[in-house]
Amino acid sequence: MRSFVQVLTTPTADTPGTTLILHFDKKRYLIGSLGEGTQRACVQMGARLLKVSECFVTGRTEWSNVGGLLGMVLTLADSAASSQASALEEALFKAKAKAKREGWSEDYEKMRKMEDEIRNEVKANSVLNIFGPQNMNHMLATARRFIFRKGMPLNVHEVRGETHSKDTEEPWAPYWADDNIKVWAMSISPDSSTKSPSSSEGSSASPRKRSIEQVYEGEAVPDGTVANDLSPKERDMLTVKAVVSEMFDSTWRLDTLHETPLSSVRLPATIFVRNSDTNKVERYQGPLPGGPQPLPDPNRTVLVRRPWPGALIESLPYTEPAKQAISYIIRNHLQRGKFNKQRAVELKVEEGPKFRELSNGNSVLNKDGETITSDMVLGETRDGGGFAVVDLPDPSYIDNLINRPEWREAKVMAGVGAIIWICGQDVAQDLRVTQFMKEFVNLQHIVSSAEHCPNQISMDSSAASTVRLRKIDPVRFRTPVHDDAIPKVLSGTNVTMAARGQVVQLEPSFELQDKQIVPPLSIAEVEKEMSSDILGEAAKAHQAIEADQDQESLWAANIPDKEAEIITLGTGSALPSKYRNVSATLLRVPGWGSMLFDCGENTLGQLKRVFTPTELQQVLRELRLIFISHMHADHHLGTVGVIKAWYAEVHNSQPASTDSLLQSQLNDQRRLAVVSEPAMLQWLMEYAAVEDYGYSRLASLHISPHERNKRRPSKLGWFVPPTEFTGLTPQERMEKHARNSIPASHPILRLTDIQAVSVTHCHGARAVSISFPSGLKVSYSGDCRPSTAFAHIGRGSHVCIHEATFDDELLSDAKAKNHSTTSEALGVAQAMGAKACVLTHFSQRYQKLPVLEYRETEEEKAEEESLLAPAPTAGSATTAPPEAVRLKVSADMRVAVAFDYMRIKVGEIGQMEKFTPALLKLFAEEDKSEKTGNGVVGVEEGEKGSGKKKGKGKRGGGA
Repeated sequence: MRSFVQVLTTPTADTPGTTLILHFDKKRYLIGSLGEGTQRACVQMGARLLKVSECFVTGRTEWSNVGGLLGMVLTLADSAASSQASALEEALFKAKAKAKREGWSEDYEKMRKMEDEIRNEVKANSVLNIFGPQNMNHMLATARRFIFRKGMPLNVHEVRGETHSKDTEEPWAPYWADDNIKVWAMSISPDSSTKSPSSSEGSSASPRKRSIEQVYEGEAVPDGTVANDLSPKERDMLTVKAVVSEMFDSTWRLDTLHETPLSSVRLPATIFVRNSDTNKVERYQGPLPGGPQPLPDPNRTVLVRRPWPGALIESLPYTEPAKQAISYIIRNHLQRGKFNKQRAVELKVEEGPKFRELSNGNSVLNKDGETITSDMVLGETRDGGGFAVVDLPDPSYIDNLINRPEWREAKVMAGVGAIIWICGQDVAQDLRVTQFMKEFVNLQHIVSSAEHCPNQISMDSSAASTVRLRKIDPVRFRTPVHDDAIPKVLSGTNVTMAARGQVVQLEPSFELQDKQIVPPLSIAEVEKEMSSDILGEAAKAHQAIEADQDQESLWAANIPDKEAEIITLGTGSALPSKYRNVSATLLRVPGWGSMLFDCGENTLGQLKRVFTPTELQQVLRELRLIFISHMHADHHLGTVGVIKAWYAEVHNSQPASTDSLLQSQLNDQRRLAVVSEPAMLQWLMEYAAVEDYGYSRLASLHISPHERNKRRPSKLGWFVPPTEFTGLTPQERMEKHARNSIPASHPILRLTDIQAVSVTHCHGARAVSISFPSGLKVSYSGDCRPSTAFAHIGRGSHVCIHEATFDDELLSDAKAKNHSTTSEALGVAQAMGAKACVLTHFSQRYQKLPVLEYRETEEEKAEEESLLAPAPTAGSATTAPPEAVRLKVSADMRVAVAFDYMRIKVGEIGQMEKFTPALLKLFAEEDKSEKTGNGVVGVEEGEKGSGKKKGKGKRGGGA
């Protein structure tokens, strides 16, 4: 049975960590960093995650190391749920067939018991296990308000303290094992702090924490929750684990109504009553608890929906950043010797199933009825192949790592052939590490470090697409920033640098294999492959731009800050793909600064590919505002990473003083404003307990929705944790909000106005319109169905950035999923009278490109008041490259379709339309090349269609 470990990522701009995949025929294991970009890198490498049920996270719980975990867990949970459903269906089919053969298929009780046993068995085999450093449960629990799955058990095992004992009956027993591997985990503390602050037993309970008993309020408490004899620290740990369990394996149902006394209802909530005459459920219309009118009957029984229990926990138990870094030694089980067929025949064993039993280590009876054991026909048993993964964040961890007793214990190290070193700055060249490598000269040492691995392009497909776009339009597209040169070379005959695609074969024999290493993307070769037809159309576009220069200058004459630049960092939807990352748009306004509209996972990596290091420093220094439209993970999981980079650049990672915090917020103009709904702001606050990423330097601002019918504009206010409103009357709540409100012109923001409206997508979703001091007005939709309220607050916008998730023929999908089509997005932009519209958030690689027909008559212009463009032509969805779709728009509106890494100035948006013919030819050629390409092989060896094409100008796939 072949098994091997392969390098999926090395440290680069958009894959900050090192990720490995351990490969067996029927199972995979993810090992190492799960930083932002890991999931997208797996897609790029063709690594299929369906067979992954264990992840071994190395290092510490900090965003650069686990920032991709939330998105990865969602994907793994969904994959496992699909696999679980298929396995259950197959198991039930076989069981029912067996029951029919044996004649008890009509026995209802026996059948029901059998089906329950099968469901429980399938569910037990579908658990996702994550092993890693302290605070991983806490990190996951902070996401309880926006992550929810049912029927996908998740177990997070935090490695703490000593993980082995030499005094037990089985000394040096592994920390964990399954049918394929044995794992020894090592928790390494730095020299300066051999005991993490979080390991203290004192002060572990938050005074605002709701107990787990309060959360479940009389219902059965799930397994694994607290007992009275546990220490405060243990109670807190189990409380957090219970929250994580509820996030992925809850029995909660949205449609279940619970009987509750009216006075006990917690608002906001929709309240129902049962009509005593009709016995039907109706909405309650009377006075509300805590309202100005007294309750006629406080004990009246009403019906309410309960939020799922995890979300009811207002705050999590106390924790502090944990310093321990986790490393692993992983080995295959003992390998049985080769089956000796001739010897089995001599022992009179019948050929067939008995040969297989002996090969599997079992005993059989021969023709004479004698017992033949496996050791009589198998060769000598040997140790299984293995490897170690060492994660050293900085040199203070070196001594405690190299002095671990595991390295010199044969019961642990037998069969280990390599150590993969994941190194922070100044670690790999430390004399102590090099001496350790010389001591263990019999092992291969593979080093993965930003100091020793080149900043190569890791998202090949997206980068190659951008390079082709640059050949068409070099003004708006540039080659992604990268460097193929190796920064520092390490010496040693048994030392090598880690490289993407590199394989360490464990079985049937140990071997370090370089043939699967993915070569750097050749920019020159990609450019050379561009056809003359495409380049000819591009030349025509440039000529058209030159010819229309006067007309476009006239169009842009009345736009303030026409040099303002829009950089579309992520233009995909829901999940990151090879070609489009998830949502993020950067706006740079001269004289004001920069802001981000949404900040999906790996936005920082996208910024590092768009800007050189010097340019990125400037972008971070001028960053003033991040607006998060809603709490879907694809719109905000990159926020912490960007804040942490800003914190390091602007404040040298030094926290603000905690004295008079509110007053310092009012006076400190170097704060970064994050504007969103309270749930987002509370998530940022709670995660700050795990890691100092810069929360103390933020201006966390919530924004109320504009209500046109009440003539009530949006208001900004400092975020106040929900626990501080507990027990307050509605009047006291209003007064507290009023005391914490700030104007848009506040020195931190320096805006003329900011208005937001609630839109139809999910709870708390907002669209926003922002007016800058220069007069520039930009509106952003987030995710939503077409909104008249958004069109109202966006009146007079110079740019409308609007989602266009679906092509027009998929209108029913757009309605079902609360998104917009291309025509609907343009209709909203026209209704607000926008000068330009940038379309983004696409559900497919090839978005249909609009060919615009401009309205000239007054009657046609009147159609702009409608939010919907003319009805789209009927058709069906297709994955083929799109043809142009003709749409009627205002004579004064320009439209651009966004691509990742696109940089476009507001005054030049109209130029993008000229490139439509060239883009259509480019898309057609790319699609044809992918469909007819040879040798498409990804990480899954021999499986076509999942990786990069090998050949001229392309990067080869993995093993």
